[in-house]
Amino acid sequence: MQYPLILASTSPFRKKLLQRLSIPFTTASPNINETISENESAQDYVKRLSLQKTQAIAKQHPNALIIGSDQCSVLKGIIRGKPKHHQNAVQQLRQSSGERVTFLTGLCLYDAKSNDYQLDLVPFHVDFRTLSDNEIETYLQVEQPYACAGSFKSEGLGISLFKRLQGDDPTALIGLPLIRLSEMLRQKKISIPASQYR
Repeated sequence: MQYPLILASTSPFRKKLLQRLSIPFTTASPNINETISENESAQDYVKRLSLQKTQAIAKQHPNALIIGSDQCSVLKGIIRGKPKHHQNAVQQLRQSSGERVTFLTGLCLYDAKSNDYQLDLVPFHVDFRTLSDNEIETYLQVEQPYACAGSFKSEGLGISLFKRLQGDDPTALIGLPLIRLSEMLRQKKISIPASQYR
């Protein structure tokens, strides 16, 4: 590979997703302020954080190619992030019950050598079943998805909460849109699949 590839995240979910592409990479924590700005749209918010994550890593790795991603869920125009603890997760799933929730995932591929970048937004829609309080409690006790936007793990038991999924890339829902990322990497002359880089 021309230069090191770094995932600007310590998320085990994003790391596992990126491993699917069979490209060597390392991870680094960007440690940025993720507070939403006043009057900032959900789309602008996740794109801004995706870019800022890569730029934070670029300061320590000026020769790297850096991947940054951020995600939020939107319900009836309200931005929702990770629940962090049980009661917030209960509230999020109660609000999502019987509703369509849109997940917006920002994605950035930043070339620290040239300071140029590709930045995009990948949406994904989830229609939830009508959920009882007992179903919500049982699900949360099993998976404890408190570090996941939307309070579920779609790659796990969370799939049972849904009525319908709609989007171009199912990996976007987990937090790293691999279809779009593969396109970005190819723009940088990195082939997918990339067995020659192992």
